[in-house]
Amino acid sequence: MENPKHYQQQIITKKKTIYKVNAELRSYLEENRREIKLPVSYADLRHFNGSVSIRDKKGNDTLWEAALYAQTELQHIHDGLKQIYSILKTGGDTSVHTHLHVERIDYCTFGNSNPFRIKIVNDFNDNYDYFYMKQADASRIYGLELEHILSPSRINYFVSENTLVEEHIAGIPGDMFIAFYLNNSEFNKVRIAKEFVKFNERCFVRLLGDMRSYNYVFDITPDFEEVQFRIRAIDFDQQSYEGKKTLYLPQFFKENSALVELTLKLLSPETIKQYQKEERTLIGRRSLSAHHRLTHLVDVMDRDVIAPKEKVVQLRIELAEHYNNDSFLDCTSMGEIVRNSLRILTEEL
Repeated sequence: MENPKHYQQQIITKKKTIYKVNAELRSYLEENRREIKLPVSYADLRHFNGSVSIRDKKGNDTLWEAALYAQTELQHIHDGLKQIYSILKTGGDTSVHTHLHVERIDYCTFGNSNPFRIKIVNDFNDNYDYFYMKQADASRIYGLELEHILSPSRINYFVSENTLVEEHIAGIPGDMFIAFYLNNSEFNKVRIAKEFVKFNERCFVRLLGDMRSYNYVFDITPDFEEVQFRIRAIDFDQQSYEGKKTLYLPQFFKENSALVELTLKLLSPETIKQYQKEERTLIGRRSLSAHHRLTHLVDVMDRDVIAPKEKVVQLRIELAEHYNNDSFLDCTSMGEIVRNSLRILTEEL
């Protein structure tokens, strides 16, 4: 992990292209029970006829809008959304969710996928939950699958034609954690630094880009002595898309500078290397235990086009230099680059 004085602002200048789900990826999703027929689609939700800006408790614009629908369509949409929530939570058994209602359907004007966020409320106790509906983007689906297979966390999502449904990933958004929780005197800062090193390594190995502080969350779990931290990505649009190596390393984003400075202050270079090695070993073991599924996924990804050719060329050159390994120079797709990165990792075991 490099010294903050070497930072450069990482800029992603253009909105990423939405890549369609091809027949081979669709077949993979069907085989792994990710493809399912849904009663309401992303396109259906786009038919709102008005919206109201949503502001936070301080009156700041959240970049989300509450979508408003015609009364003639509202009941059908709400019933379909409750069915989708049942599919996510209970495999489609709607009998246990008769006491739920849809309180709000929010539309995001920011980002690549322009998602809808659905708020589901329990009528008995006012407890609520969220899930998301987005355009089905192949890049994001590859990112979700790699996260499910290689990370410590499981991912719950489904695809239906051109619609992607995702379960809410709970946690404190990274930018909020840095602003309001990082200096909490009750938190062990070494544990925070350790997790940031591991998260940085996870993103780089599987080539998940654009992990600025608002694209991940902190999952905080009380332990018998102290609190444990887990950083979880929540945005997978930039899976294997960019050509610049540093865009796959969260440490290079200025939004994460406070975490990098904390890490360099508390951890020695030897300790950082230890935690990187620990994480690489865990990822390698997960890849071996899910060998069939991971191989199938990367085979599909290898034959898919999910980034411009010039970015593939740039990334293979930069990774060949990073690893001092010319095998990257033979890669002709982003999927092949991911395969090579994982191969190097498993050879270390």
